[in-house]
Amino acid sequence: MTPQIRFVAIGEHEASAYRAGAADAYGLAPERRVSPGGYPCRHCLNEIGTGEEYLTLAYRPFPTLQPYAETGPIFLHAQACPRYAAAEILPPMLSGPDYIVRGYGADDRIVYGTGAVTPTAEIAGRAASLLTDPGIAYVHVRSARNNCYQCRIERRDDADNAD
Repeated sequence: MTPQIRFVAIGEHEASAYRAGAADAYGLAPERRVSPGGYPCRHCLNEIGTGEEYLTLAYRPFPTLQPYAETGPIFLHAQACPRYAAAEILPPMLSGPDYIVRGYGADDRIVYGTGAVTPTAEIAGRAASLLTDPGIAYVHVRSARNNCYQCRIERRDDADNAD
């Protein structure tokens, strides 16, 4: 049976902390800039509009340091924005032609053989297919060009308690 999936954005508490100046994954305060447009916010999972202030920070979407805990730059609206709520619908910020879709185990390590550059329209189906494997705890969507973290996908029942 194919599981129901849920796209999961960065949590409200985490986004609020960064907006208040909390240190990023490298111990630095987020940088504040003005958007030229087209940057994806990892909290509302929408684009940051031209002229809007945004934050750039180093982000590690894993609970602890370990060899597979990739860290990279992300963007957030500098002002509060609503957390992405249409969990089962492809987020608006995923507007590129394709993305890397890759599974991770409960130990937060990459499940080898699961990563693939996937056309945007096929992301939900690929993630649901990967999540039929009990050895895959969640899936990341990452930029196909730069490997930047976009969002997480979980089984819908797993994500109901997500922050």
